[in-house]
Amino acid sequence: MPASDTRANREDMDLIARAARAGGEIALSYFRKDPRRWTKENDSPVSEADLAVDRHLAEALQAARPDYGWLSEETADDSSRLAARRSFVVDPIDGTRGFLAGSGEWTVAIAVVEDGRPVAAALFRPVGNDLYTATLGKGATLNGREVAVSGQPVLSGASVAGPKSITGQGPMMRTGISHAGYVPSLALRLALVAEGRIDAAVVRENACDWDLAAADLLVQEAGGRLEDLDGRALAYNRASVRHPALVAGPPALAAPLRPILAQLLTNP
Repeated sequence: MPASDTRANREDMDLIARAARAGGEIALSYFRKDPRRWTKENDSPVSEADLAVDRHLAEALQAARPDYGWLSEETADDSSRLAARRSFVVDPIDGTRGFLAGSGEWTVAIAVVEDGRPVAAALFRPVGNDLYTATLGKGATLNGREVAVSGQPVLSGASVAGPKSITGQGPMMRTGISHAGYVPSLALRLALVAEGRIDAAVVRENACDWDLAAADLLVQEAGGRLEDLDGRALAYNRASVRHPALVAGPPALAAPLRPILAQLLTNP
């Protein structure tokens, strides 16, 4: 990798880490204070907090990198991002349902994507003051400490996070896994895999770029994989931002999880 790219990735990571912290502080000003809320066309909730964080991040990041594209869950999509060499991929509040319910399991997720893959990532969990960061080829950290995926070698005894409708089904349970619970923020669920606090995770189809891009780089740089059921890495900042069902974890667990998840989704 050219030195200039490494330097640019680090500078972008520092930028988005500061932005994620600032966005988290804005979100906290609404947290557990009954912010105005409504439902979007896809029946997912959104609140005034989501929009306030989105506005701040758009202003701060686009001012700092005016040549970058912009993709955010709470901003109307503009196809001009497809022509940008680098793009920000942002979820102002990942886990809005949990946020509105008073759960602390929500995050501000920001990635910089180049040529379809994340090269810098910042994921901030304000309740707990936890900041996950990663840059391509330089590892992943939590609050400045390097993290790594679990060393669990087999599914038997592995903790797997995801919807109970998947992890609690017979084909999963017969492997001997333990259900690690459901984390409202998908990005945080994957960050916990990167951190090694849970061994693996499964993701239903239709997650979007903003749910995944930052956490994808965290998992990758922590020694794991986030992949589809054919074992392929994900491509971001494409015309379609939706993704198929996914598994995340160390390679030793991701590989055997793929056919089990495929079976469950084919024969629910």
